[in-house]
Amino acid sequence: GGLFAWLRGRCLGRGAAVDPARDTFGAMTGLYGAIQPADSVSLSTRTHGAVFNLEYSPDGSVLTVACEQTEVLLFDPISSKHIKTLSEAHEDCVNNIRFLDNRLFATCSDDTTIALWDLRKLNTKVCTLHGHTSWVKNIEYDTNTRLLVTSGFDGNVIIWDTNRCTEDGCPHKKFFHTRFLMRMRLTPDCSKMLISTSSGYLLILHDLDLNKSLEVGSYPILRARRTTSSSDITSSGSSGTRAVGSPCHQNDSGLLSEKTLSRPSQREGVSPRNSLEVLTPEVPGERDRGNCITSLQLHPKGWATLLRCSSNTDDQEWTCVYEFQEGAPVRPVSPRCSLRLTHCIEEANVGRGYIKELCFSPDGRMISSPHGFGIRLLGFDAHCSELVDCLPREASPLREIRSLYSHNDVVLTTKFSPTHCQIASGCLSGRVSLYQPKF
Repeated sequence: GGLFAWLRGRCLGRGAAVDPARDTFGAMTGLYGAIQPADSVSLSTRTHGAVFNLEYSPDGSVLTVACEQTEVLLFDPISSKHIKTLSEAHEDCVNNIRFLDNRLFATCSDDTTIALWDLRKLNTKVCTLHGHTSWVKNIEYDTNTRLLVTSGFDGNVIIWDTNRCTEDGCPHKKFFHTRFLMRMRLTPDCSKMLISTSSGYLLILHDLDLNKSLEVGSYPILRARRTTSSSDITSSGSSGTRAVGSPCHQNDSGLLSEKTLSRPSQREGVSPRNSLEVLTPEVPGERDRGNCITSLQLHPKGWATLLRCSSNTDDQEWTCVYEFQEGAPVRPVSPRCSLRLTHCIEEANVGRGYIKELCFSPDGRMISSPHGFGIRLLGFDAHCSELVDCLPREASPLREIRSLYSHNDVVLTTKFSPTHCQIASGCLSGRVSLYQPKF
């Protein structure tokens, strides 16, 4: 028993012995401590517009840029050389890019479509996927089942079977629907789906089964609770839906119906597949006012979720980290919240109405957050410790490790390279900056 407990603690990073990745982090901390603006790629606003999303290929060899004016740009992030411009990738704003492997990637757009691309043949799309009825805002991919998952401002989460993809598209089905939908993410092991909304709710589908076709009303509601008060989940006011990098756009829809939210679990004390939890995450300073969850990211080891929240009046913004609190199955008569606020920090209140996409570092020890005309590197403590090694009893402030400024406009998105000590950022005026160590 003692041996297995020691091994389990070691795997979780809680034991006396540490894994090699943790042993070498002292060197990585030194590298990030020496990081400076390295190169910038100036993009013409007349052609490209704002930079809405940045995505590296899994092997770090290609950096893709999603632009406001229908284009996708590809760069070699090491040499900063331009590789290719997909000048008419879509008919409207390109919002998000997701690599399926080192050569295939998907893009989504306000033109309501998703496009698949192959790095070996960029002159034409592999195929175009039609199924959404409004702006498509983000893409996820389950590497185990090869299912593509997309979400949009039509409130739909749609599953696409890339195993049966043809030039005419992929078989697809509507998996979930909720109003005010902003962002959707899968945990690294694809055991949960998280959905953020512009009305301040966070939806979590537990024990996720993407192959199971369900109507909204058949999702068992195991827990429906506010983390800030005991108010009923349906009593919160709504807010306008916002686009990535776009000013507010009003939406007159409501969230899930009260009838749906009051549905009990079908099996008391047991979590069925695709059980739905509805939360209002605690946000500092927002206890008495509504807030909008504009950006949603997952810790690379699945330990926590990272949110960027703004007040309905856009006069405050916060970056918040919530730990997943796993445990025994919860009886519906005694709900508990599966998320706990551990760290937070107030953000610069600039670029009102625009969404800022933040991210974790590949090892999960640091956060890169758009901050005014630059980015901030944030840690859970001053030593950039693992989250599991510095969990506070009460919510603590994130520590600012470095601030980097090289833009002349509001930064909208930032991304760590998965393989190199490099960070990229993109701003409203179409400039992409790269940061890497200088000695």
